[in-house]
Amino acid sequence: MFEGIYFEFPRVVSFLFIFIACAAVCKMRLPSIYFPHTREFVKQTVSTSKRLFFLKWFAIVMMIVALMSPVKDEPYELDPKNGYEIALILDASQSMQAKGFDMSNPSLNRFDVVKSIVGDFINTRKNDNIGLVVFGEYSFIASPLTYDEHILTRIVSQLQIGMAGQYTALYESLAQGVNLLKMSESKSRVAILLTDGFSTVGKDRVPLEVAIEMAKKEGVKVYPIGIGAEYEYNQKVLLEIAAGTGGVAFGASSANELKDIYTKIDSLEKSQIKNETYTYMNYYYFYPLFLALLSLMFYVYLRNKRGSA
Repeated sequence: MFEGIYFEFPRVVSFLFIFIACAAVCKMRLPSIYFPHTREFVKQTVSTSKRLFFLKWFAIVMMIVALMSPVKDEPYELDPKNGYEIALILDASQSMQAKGFDMSNPSLNRFDVVKSIVGDFINTRKNDNIGLVVFGEYSFIASPLTYDEHILTRIVSQLQIGMAGQYTALYESLAQGVNLLKMSESKSRVAILLTDGFSTVGKDRVPLEVAIEMAKKEGVKVYPIGIGAEYEYNQKVLLEIAAGTGGVAFGASSANELKDIYTKIDSLEKSQIKNETYTYMNYYYFYPLFLALLSLMFYVYLRNKRGSA
C-alpha cells in the first residue's frame, strides 16, 4: 500500500529540530513564577512519565510527517480502442418527410426511420469515435467526435426535418464531414453520407470536385448511401464520391435494405486508436494526522489524570 510514497514538502522535517531545540532550551517557568515555593514539592510528588513523553513526541513527529504531505502517484490508463473514427452525415432536408420507407410502419417518414436505424448502429459501435453532421440548405456539426454513444443517440433522436433548411447542400455536407475528421489521429477515417435527393443547384457552396479532393487529401473514405427510389437520388454522383475516396456507394429502397447496408459497413477495417495515460496523486497525510490527534488526546487525558507535566 505504501510502496512508492514520497513527500511533497520534505524540507518541513526541519521543523522537528525546532521542537527539539525548544524542548532543550525553552523550559516551562510558570510554576516558579506564580508559585515559587512549589518547585521542590513538584519534584518530589510528580514523577517523570515515559508514557507522556512518548505520546507528546509521537504526536509532534506525526504532525510534521502530515505537513510533509506524503503522496503517491497513481497512473490511470484508458484502454486503447480498436475502432474507426466516423462522421455520420445525415440529410434532414424537406424531402425526408416522404412516408412508406418502412413497410412494417408506413406512417413513419424517412427521417424517423433513418434516425432509428442510425441510433441502433451507434449503439453497436462501442469502440468507435463518432461525430454527427446534419445538412439541408446548409450543414452543421451536431456532435463532435465522441465515444459516448448515449449522448450521440440522444442527439440523433432530437433531430428534426428542416432544421438545416429545406434544400440539399450535398457537397457542402461532405466537406463539413471531412472537416470534422480533419483533426483525427486515427488511420481509419470514414464518412457515411446518407441522402434521399439531388444536390440543389445554387444551394451547394462547395463544388463536388473540391469536396472529393478534400476527402482524398485527409484520407477519408466515404460511403455514400442513397435512400428511396433509384430516380430520387443522384446515383452517378454517389458513385463518383465513392470511387474518388475509396469507398463504396449503396442504395436502399426500404428500411430493411438500409439496415443491411449498415451491417456491411460494419465490416470496415479497424485501426489502433492511441490510448491516453493520466496520473493522479493519492494523499496520505490524514493517516499521520489521525495518529497525532489520538496521541494528543491520550496525552491530555493521562496528564490531567495523573497531574503530570
